Amino acid sequence: MSDKILVVDDEREIADLVALYLENEGFAVVTCYNGTDALAYLEKEPPDLAVLDVMLPDLSGFVLCRKIREKYRYPVIMLTAKGEELDKVTGLTLGADDYVTKPFLPLELTARVKAQLRRYKKYNGAAGPEEDSVIAHAGLVLNSKTHECTLNEKPLALTPTEFSILRILCVQKGNVVSAEELFHQIWGDEYYSKSNNTVTVHIRHLREKMGDSFEKPRYIKTVWGCGYKIEA
Repeated sequence: MSDKILVVDDEREIADLVALYLENEGFAVVTCYNGTDALAYLEKEPPDLAVLDVMLPDLSGFVLCRKIREKYRYPVIMLTAKGEELDKVTGLTLGADDYVTKPFLPLELTARVKAQLRRYKKYNGAAGPEEDSVIAHAGLVLNSKTHECTLNEKPLALTPTEFSILRILCVQKGNVVSAEELFHQIWGDEYYSKSNNTVTVHIRHLREKMGDSFEKPRYIKTVWGCGYKIEA
């Protein structure tokens, strides 16, 4: 069965063009041109991934993203206006996994969709040896099969991307992992640039949820000029 992608954009030409490219790649696409119709669809049948435009005539993409994260973990990609850095940070704060800035090439968005689905399937529900599915470190326990994370036996509500970042750092504990390496492992090899602050924002949210301080972190440490690590 094909993965189902929800595309929400009030600019019909953009929505239809994106749908065409995704369908050519074998995806099943549901297109909505406003937030109200998208919300009605989301409440009826969850997709495998959602592409949400921030600026909609009724309900914003932020509202839709918040509604999705109340119940679901599947990937969300936000479409933001050029130069609207606050929109990008807000979307990531609400639980979006990635963002694409308008104007964009449909092939770029298609690549991002594929990368997000690969990452989601790899870290959320992909079958593997039992010993590899559970990682424990200093009171932190991650279960890749159930996508559950606890810290000192208290549950942490992590987005799929936050879970993936934390898992990678735990697997490589003691080693420094660069922002670029994290980006490539989670989003694929496409379109990384040093000005991309997606990883930085997710790291900050992880620290906040874990009650970890930036100045004296107990878990995720910043190695200036190199990346991040969790001490062995």
